[in-house]
Amino acid sequence: MRRSFSLFLAGGLAAVPLAVPGQASAATPVTVARTAGITVAPYSNFKISVKYNKSTKRGGKITYYLRAKNLGPHYADYYYIGGQVPKGVKPTLRWGGPKGTKCEWEGQWFWCWGPLALMKGKTDWLNFQVTLKSGTKGTATARLGVISFDVDQGMENMSEAELKRLGIKHHYDLKTVKTKIVTPPRNPGRSWTPPPPVKDYNPPASHEESNKKKDT
Repeated sequence: MRRSFSLFLAGGLAAVPLAVPGQASAATPVTVARTAGITVAPYSNFKISVKYNKSTKRGGKITYYLRAKNLGPHYADYYYIGGQVPKGVKPTLRWGGPKGTKCEWEGQWFWCWGPLALMKGKTDWLNFQVTLKSGTKGTATARLGVISFDVDQGMENMSEAELKRLGIKHHYDLKTVKTKIVTPPRNPGRSWTPPPPVKDYNPPASHEESNKKKDT
């Protein structure tokens, strides 16, 4: 049985600054290099793929379709799918995931988890949609993927203090994706082509999540 991500937030394990070298262009799907400084091979490697809107209007929406495949060598139990949402978005988003998935959103970090471990060769998924604030301009940048923890069998019932004391290893697999925010000209002419409209993400099993800090 998997635990809430707040366990690791409380233990300070997820607050480590990210340093993801070799981040690829958003147009090239790759497996992103892991966080620098980790010398121990992770229990599970993940292949990350993201589909998303390449452009949107000011005040518009961006929908992300995130997939994470466990390449092994072991099953993944303590892992969380999601990542860093763009700056300048409204503090409520809509999301969908496998049955039993739960999510938490605090600051720019939006993480979700399911009730079951992910076996080698299996893929987890998460779809979510953010809405830009009207004043947000330029490029909306997100870093999406997985954070995983190397938790051995028999450690599932340890308290957060014990996990913190043991210094459980954690790994990031994140992919950077960028969406261009298009501002219409004051006097659009025939040459003006608006970005394709983004439909509201509202499947039958969608959910809403609010940012606890409301600081995006």
